[in-house]
Amino acid sequence: MVAAPRTAPPGRPKDPEKRAAVLEAAKALFLARGYDGTSMDAVAQAAGVSKLTVYSHFQDKDTLFVEAVKAKCEDLLPADLFVARFAGPIRQQLVRIGRALFGLITSEEAIAVHRIMARQLPDDSQLPHLFWEAGPKRIQEAFAAFLRAEVEAGELQVPDCTLAAAQFFALLKGEHHARLLCSCHATLAGPDLERHVEATVDMFLRAYGPGRR
Repeated sequence: MVAAPRTAPPGRPKDPEKRAAVLEAAKALFLARGYDGTSMDAVAQAAGVSKLTVYSHFQDKDTLFVEAVKAKCEDLLPADLFVARFAGPIRQQLVRIGRALFGLITSEEAIAVHRIMARQLPDDSQLPHLFWEAGPKRIQEAFAAFLRAEVEAGELQVPDCTLAAAQFFALLKGEHHARLLCSCHATLAGPDLERHVEATVDMFLRAYGPGRR
């Protein structure tokens, strides 16, 4: 019997609790100090770990920023938000999605990150692209996939789901999101928020609902 060849032992497994601590620290520091004002040393200190541990989980600050954006989106959106046919009729599902997305894009955290992106950055900075890929693009792609599933189920008539997803987000942001970016802190809540979300959904369905012409 030939002995099986020996393989190198696997590296030491990474500690998920330390990774979570690093992410929590990064989310707080990026929002409080901005991208340039946050160092890997500061993240390590806030997380109670070594800088080597931070680098072992996240190879550089760009990677850490991307993962912090992803984690914040996951914190603020229900895990089942884009599960097609999960919550009943299509209008009900879109209203639920609209409420959750509006809460995300108008949150203090999201507005703070947008302001980070709006600051003067070097022409060769990859930060805006990294943010777009980690946050807005991922969410729009998930919503577009939801729309495709509803088209297949006969609930919607959407010729271009990627375009329709972008249109829905633009309608949902409306004037209120622009006012927040300009530091005009007009709160949209209660009946006013419901009216805005439902009006957005109804306009979307007039364009893409199953009975459209």
